[in-house]
Amino acid sequence: MGRLSGKVALVTGAAVGIGAACARRLLEAGAKVALVDMQDGPGQQLAAELGEGARYFHADVAVEAEVAAAIAGTVAAFGRLDVLVNNAGIAGANKPTHEITEAEWDRVQAINVKGVFFCTKHAIAPLRAAGGGSIINLSSIYGLVGAPDSPPYHASKGAVRLMSKTDAMLYAADRIRVNSIHPGFIWTPMVEQHIASMGGDPAEHRREVGALHPLGHMGEPDDIAWGVVYLASDESKFVTGSELVIDGGYTCH
Repeated sequence: MGRLSGKVALVTGAAVGIGAACARRLLEAGAKVALVDMQDGPGQQLAAELGEGARYFHADVAVEAEVAAAIAGTVAAFGRLDVLVNNAGIAGANKPTHEITEAEWDRVQAINVKGVFFCTKHAIAPLRAAGGGSIINLSSIYGLVGAPDSPPYHASKGAVRLMSKTDAMLYAADRIRVNSIHPGFIWTPMVEQHIASMGGDPAEHRREVGALHPLGHMGEPDDIAWGVVYLASDESKFVTGSELVIDGGYTCH
């Protein structure tokens, strides 16, 4: 018996990076997994690689109707929903607050905040029908501490942290647990793009960013995926409203 045998999980932003790692590890632990993303090629390829226990659903998490359809499709395909991993997110514009346009601000909030809202909103009914479950929201170290860059991103991740605590209290009586995960810098396509945008030598910038963590290096997607497996499993049955920090010591400063 796997740690997640009999459970069904839905992961947003599942085509690449942390989302893909979460999908793999959840499936290996025994769960059936719905992969939700806008990147159809990588998403469909990953679903095919994972086999019959995985299905791919196209959805923009900033569009409520698409979210509702993906969740309904998951329940139709697998019969239930036990775990929601709100992973989809973007970094957005990296410039000072006074230079951010309204459109740049709104796009980050639409995906990083409203996407979590829509997915949680439409997951509650099937989670209740399953007798409870686990919602896992990907926040960031920047939902805990600040830095002088990417204002829309930092604001969005702070919002996700407090949304997690509010929903943990709202749905505790339904045996629905809600927690946030706070990664440090993880080597993903999003971080790779961030490094590239800095100009100069990417390898040197990668070393510099790694050195911001007391452990001396960036994390890997699996470092986060194992935390997701724990929060999805019954091993964490007494954990709700909490912050799982997986950051190589970054926030110890």
